[in-house]
Amino acid sequence: MRKDKFSVEENTLDDPTTFTTKNDAMTTIPALYSIYQEHPVVSTDSRQLPSGCLFFALKGANFDGNKFAAQALENGAAYAVIDNPEYQTNKRCLLVPDVLKALQDLANYHRHQFDIPVIAIGGSNGKTTTKELVSSVLSAHHPCHFTKGNFNNHIGVPLTLLSMPIGTEVAILEMGTNQPGDIEELCRIAQPTHGLLTNIGKEHLEGFGSLEGVKKAEGELFDYLSRNHGCAFVNLSELYLEDMSDKVPMRVGYARVEAFHTMPGIIEVQMLADMPFVQAAFLSDEGPKVEVTTQLFGAHNFQNVMTAIALGIYFKVPADKIKAALEGYAPRNNRSQLIQQDGATILLDAYNANPSSMRPALQSLSAMPATRHIAILGDMLELGDDSQMEHEDLLRYAAELKIDQLILVGKEFEKTPYSNFGALHFADNLAAKAWYQAQDLQDAAILIKGSRGIRLEVVIG
Repeated sequence: MRKDKFSVEENTLDDPTTFTTKNDAMTTIPALYSIYQEHPVVSTDSRQLPSGCLFFALKGANFDGNKFAAQALENGAAYAVIDNPEYQTNKRCLLVPDVLKALQDLANYHRHQFDIPVIAIGGSNGKTTTKELVSSVLSAHHPCHFTKGNFNNHIGVPLTLLSMPIGTEVAILEMGTNQPGDIEELCRIAQPTHGLLTNIGKEHLEGFGSLEGVKKAEGELFDYLSRNHGCAFVNLSELYLEDMSDKVPMRVGYARVEAFHTMPGIIEVQMLADMPFVQAAFLSDEGPKVEVTTQLFGAHNFQNVMTAIALGIYFKVPADKIKAALEGYAPRNNRSQLIQQDGATILLDAYNANPSSMRPALQSLSAMPATRHIAILGDMLELGDDSQMEHEDLLRYAAELKIDQLILVGKEFEKTPYSNFGALHFADNLAAKAWYQAQDLQDAAILIKGSRGIRLEVVIG
């Protein structure tokens, strides 16, 4: 396996050895790590406590985990990490100044026990699918550890690191953001050696303000790699990424090509088809073209497949293993699922939505062979002041594609002149479900897509 040595940034978190206050009972991070080594399972949910775990009593807007520390110990936790001395009822309650920071510092401390490639995956759309594909490919040849589900925030990333077993050779971490500084914080904790952004699009405009704000926030990953002698994987077929990564000292470019030219320093991938499933081709080290037929639909998923191929080639995964891993990956959890139901073909992609992901999904729908094309679209949330404009623009785009029937769900679409586009509107997913169940959908192609808060999968459930 190729192991590039990077000068990983020294711990930029507060010095863990000084994790004390005037209270001598405070637990230091090195001491906490010794306990973690004996009890290497971490939980933040008092309702789900593996026997012998460490329970971290996090606080939220409407709860205080400190209150559940005693109960966690009774339910099988070996220790409870708390930050309120009022709840330090016995020696198994480990007092720290701040539980969240202790969780993050402990994860960083564990990260320092590994001299391995740590790959961070960010971007506006496709992070989780890309992470799953990359993990499938690299795991085919190397002992890998990767983010489960979408544990990609200030709590999920530390939990992912703390579940990383000794013997891991490559770590793949998904990193999400909805406000400036999020990625920078996650990089300080995880200290990635490699990284990539899937794309840049209109996401979380409530927190970022504009597309430029998105670029700056997502670009914090490239900023980190630039400061710490890292390596960036750059999709040259996506807008903005080449320029955004120009200060990273080592870059590996990859691109979609119509024909192989073996351009120096660039990994080339062909798209052979995108419907009903993505088919791609790449060159193996031996020279022959390798063709892959995946279980993912749509041109937008080709970008995710291409990224996985590029990282597989870079990390020396044999071509036959890359092919088998990609062909064996089946989408799930309401992401890019192709479902046959009641004579209809359904594109279920209801995990999330923003303007940049809605458009290619509608393109995929319009390209499908069917007697009718129906788009059931849920609100795109967290778009701030641009919300009504973006929802109206999406309706105009669907009209340009000549989608036969538009079904809209949620309060944001309700603010648009949807009737001008011949669209039907429903207040929630249950009302849309009632409409759906009354239809004859034989030979129809149906797209179901909306933000997570709308839970559009209920429509066909």
